[in-house]
Amino acid sequence: MIKLLNNGFILIVDDNPTNLSVLCAALNSEGFRFRVAVDGETAIAQAERNQPELILLDVQMPGIDGFETCRRLKANPATQNIPIIFTTALADTESKTKGFSLGAVDYIPKPFAQEEVIARVRVHLQLKKLTESLEQQVSDRTKALQQAQVQLVQQEKLSTLGELIAGIGHEINNPINFISSNIPPLEEYIAGVTELLLLYEQEYPNPTAKITTAIEKLDLNFVLEDMVKILNSLQLGSERIQDLSNSLRNFSRSDSDTKIPADLHQGLDSTLMILQHRLKANGERPAIEVIKSYGLLPEVNCYLGQMNQVFMNILANAIDALDEAIMQGKISHLIPEIKIVTEIDSEQLVIIRIADNGIGIPERLKQRLFEPLFTTKTVGKGTGLGLSIAYEIVVEKHKGVLDVNSQLGKGTEFIIKIPIE
Repeated sequence: MIKLLNNGFILIVDDNPTNLSVLCAALNSEGFRFRVAVDGETAIAQAERNQPELILLDVQMPGIDGFETCRRLKANPATQNIPIIFTTALADTESKTKGFSLGAVDYIPKPFAQEEVIARVRVHLQLKKLTESLEQQVSDRTKALQQAQVQLVQQEKLSTLGELIAGIGHEINNPINFISSNIPPLEEYIAGVTELLLLYEQEYPNPTAKITTAIEKLDLNFVLEDMVKILNSLQLGSERIQDLSNSLRNFSRSDSDTKIPADLHQGLDSTLMILQHRLKANGERPAIEVIKSYGLLPEVNCYLGQMNQVFMNILANAIDALDEAIMQGKISHLIPEIKIVTEIDSEQLVIIRIADNGIGIPERLKQRLFEPLFTTKTVGKGTGLGLSIAYEIVVEKHKGVLDVNSQLGKGTEFIIKIPIE
């Protein structure tokens, strides 16, 4: 049985005493705590003051209607994550589409069937619980990783970061595997129920007026189609999180003792996935565009985990440089851009170029970039260890070359060269 959190409750918003009576009786029969509001303004005030775990919202009410109430709730950061289920006699597709576009998670048609009300409430409380649990785990692990990163960089032990990221990837994998593994049987159940309904329709082509009315009010065809779409959305979401988990594990491959053949493109892509949140648009700048021009590379004998740390340091520095340039208003007329080019030269060296279109680095500073503890960043934003560690990995560990080209006003390019064997 799905239980509400301590002091949790469901908010019912409806001005019709009959509807309130049915909904209250349904929730009460299952032991759910609930509160009642009879108009949109009161509902918004209650939700802001004491957030419910779920809202059952009537569409047609005096004052502001359910659609406007939903819009205001979703526009408020304090209430935007509360699941909203519309309760309405409106069965047309336009009304349903409008509700979903405003952020509602479901519809319960009137007149109410208690079993349906309870079933839908249970499903969305469970989804909310799973989502919050997953988000909390990701948030906790991300905070732990950020704290660990600072400590490791200060102690010049960045190589152990891989183990932490692998643990996070593993922890993300557990809850998402639970969700994704339950989607296929749920698809089978829905397909089976749909087939059964179609058989009934074939065997009994002339249903009673009561059944016909129920089908029309439910908009059965729409519901059957929409359930499949919802499952597809859940599948896409779980695949996205699995991709992130795989990227974390690929990034953190523990191979510091021996070199192994590895796909450097996979390492670059995994690093970009981890940095994806920093590439997105924010209030101060547009999204950073990443242009990949990958050549045909063979697998390279290397310490992939350490090479991924090199990619992380250089790409993170490029993002920092673009952020700083935009904050200073020096490239406000340009789209921030990072370009990654890979190729093999005539000496059988793999070359990886990572360039940004920021403001560049002065010549007097460029000569010192790879010195330990030297940084061009403001106080508190850099330790000066990232590029020195990257230089050690490329030059000392892989017998390669790490160089930098930069022009003031045009940007900076880091060039990594390592032998294939």
